[in-house]
Amino acid sequence: MSRRYFGTDGVRGIVGDSMTPDLVERVGKAAMLWAGGGDVLVGRDTRGSGPGLEAALARGIASAGGRALLGGVLPTPAVALMAEGVAAVVSASHNPPEYNGVKLFDRGGRKLVDEQEEEIEALLDAHAPGGGSVERIEDVGERYLAHLLERFGSDLSGLRVGVDCANGAYADLGPRAFSALGARVHAIGVQPDGTNINVGCGATDLAALQRLVLGQGLDLGVAFDGDGDRVLAVDEHGEPVDGDQILAILAPALGVDLVAVTVMTNLGFHRLMAEHGIRVLTTPVGDRYVLEALREEDGLLGGEQSGHIVWLGSHVTGDGLAAALLLCGALRGRTLSEAASAMTRFPQVKRNVRVSRTELTPALLEEIERIEEELGPRGRVLVRPSGTEPVVRVLAEVENPEDAERICVSIAALVERELG
Repeated sequence: MSRRYFGTDGVRGIVGDSMTPDLVERVGKAAMLWAGGGDVLVGRDTRGSGPGLEAALARGIASAGGRALLGGVLPTPAVALMAEGVAAVVSASHNPPEYNGVKLFDRGGRKLVDEQEEEIEALLDAHAPGGGSVERIEDVGERYLAHLLERFGSDLSGLRVGVDCANGAYADLGPRAFSALGARVHAIGVQPDGTNINVGCGATDLAALQRLVLGQGLDLGVAFDGDGDRVLAVDEHGEPVDGDQILAILAPALGVDLVAVTVMTNLGFHRLMAEHGIRVLTTPVGDRYVLEALREEDGLLGGEQSGHIVWLGSHVTGDGLAAALLLCGALRGRTLSEAASAMTRFPQVKRNVRVSRTELTPALLEEIERIEEELGPRGRVLVRPSGTEPVVRVLAEVENPEDAERICVSIAALVERELG
């Protein structure tokens, strides 16, 4: 059975369109029936639609006999880590403010696999026995912050760091974490108003952080997305440092012999890991697939170019703040640009093409195969539908940047003709 509502990372859509209180209530009910009762820790990000959808989710949980524990505004990784049972987050992560959604975690903070999501979808219209309750709890964020400082913190005295919290769930906790470790913090994106999450700030738009780092002469900057499960960085010259580069710094520093990444990961990362004798597992796009691969292989470190960084040494899922703290600790006296320079990146050119349907046609598949045969080891082409938006993502990665641009433009135009 294919999933109708669940995508790459939970149930997500535009509020008032595909994302409604009725659907969220049904998801809460179905998840609770699937879990067989118990407590559900519920967090949310700072979207204006969050409180209403949080209430709908809590109603659904209670209708199925569960106890919804409402933690208020919390980063997604905090909810996954601190939950004692099943967990849920009302969030659309990096998407614009008009989106919202629900992410679900099994006991132990594990993201659900496809089969579990299918089982939950099958219960959306099931009878609810009632008998549950809704409670509010206040201390989750403080307990989470204490855990991160103890397990991921290091002495950051004197480090001048810009922190962009995307007007999202880290607006309070993010700057406090760096300050507690001795860093000199310059924070932006810390005034959420319900309409400005991920708007011109955070990991989806580094321009404001780049201006801050250059304007204040900072050592580096870090940027989270709205729900805090992603982090990207900016070096002291204002240059972006993506998830591939962050992993390239962390893998040798943490002494791992295995790292899990996705098909989007730069070929330069693979070359660097081969030089270090570190085995690389490659998964489909989505941090849950990275997590599945790590657990199957008893690995600890993984992530995505987009900034999902997973360290299972002291955590259960990807965590933007934890990764940012690890990154600062891994510099060991180097500038961020020096640390990132160890990885030589292949030029990548990307296009997001808005489409009316997402299934790739035979003509597209044939053209992709032809180009890849022509490139051989010099590069690759990746074309994939988004799991959260009506978009097909096109990537061309070639040693020669002009070839990468030409191929990407050509494939994107074909996608638009075939699927637009």
